[in-house]
Amino acid sequence: MRLSCLCYAAVLAGLSLPAAGQALVPPEAPSPYGIRLPTPDVDENAPPAAFLNAARRAIAAGRDGEALEALERAESRVLDRSVRPSRAGLPSPQPLVARIAEARTALASGDRMQTLQLIDQALAILAARRP
Repeated sequence: MRLSCLCYAAVLAGLSLPAAGQALVPPEAPSPYGIRLPTPDVDENAPPAAFLNAARRAIAAGRDGEALEALERAESRVLDRSVRPSRAGLPSPQPLVARIAEARTALASGDRMQTLQLIDQALAILAARRP
């Protein structure tokens, strides 16, 4: 009796009934944060250059979502800086941050060649920083 009441309530709620042996659960709610981008195959603690190279590989393979995620992660690692709270919302004046942001914009507009050029520029800035 109790099971039939649950099934009836599920039908009224718009849930589909599960096949035999499956649990009755509501459908997963959509994420409030939007689409989850594919994660690049790079260690979470890798330096920015590793994420920039992963973005390059993803673009070459036609995986723009993965490339965007890699660019965002590279930018996050570069933005690891100390600023006063009143200035935290201001864009970073670092050329490296600007190149990565421009690469994200170019990728979002569908310009893969420009994105690759900007990634190469960002990698060159990183290489020039090394002693």
